[in-house]
Amino acid sequence: MLTPALKKNDRQANILIWTVSMVVFVAVAFLTNVKFFTGLNLGFNVHILAMLNGIINGTVSILLVWALIAVKGKNFKLHKTLMMVAIVLSVLFLVSYIGHHLLAEETKYGGTGTLRMVYFFILITHILLATCILPFILYTAYRALTGEYTAHKKLAHYTWPLWLYVSVTGVIVYLMISPYYLPHL
Repeated sequence: MLTPALKKNDRQANILIWTVSMVVFVAVAFLTNVKFFTGLNLGFNVHILAMLNGIINGTVSILLVWALIAVKGKNFKLHKTLMMVAIVLSVLFLVSYIGHHLLAEETKYGGTGTLRMVYFFILITHILLATCILPFILYTAYRALTGEYTAHKKLAHYTWPLWLYVSVTGVIVYLMISPYYLPHL
């Protein structure tokens, strides 16, 4: 096992985790619905950010699976490194996601029939889980960083599959809507 990196302080952790989670939730909800800079010519195609989001989500998915394999193989140092990289990439995803929604005009999904229903089912479940996963990720990381490995493992049992679902469905949503960015490319 690794030595704890943080001193345990549940009160401070609770305040920080819930503050960060609420600020992120409000920022995403507000900023993705407000179009400050749409139509602004920045000299590049802003839908590149959507592609970047898909790449980041795909990378996070791979890191999550790799981290699970590492921890099952008792390689805790690699597991910690992979999970920290996944968290950092998720922060970069958030910045890119907000940037894309601030800069790009809305793109409507153009599929029809069953494929349209599948798209919206995946999109809705992705959005719902993405809105609530952050505090779970932060609490799970906190328990590991404070050396509370039993609590970490118990939380990770729920957090990991939800986070993986959110990251994989993020890629699927991007792949399904990306053809409708083409008129903008």
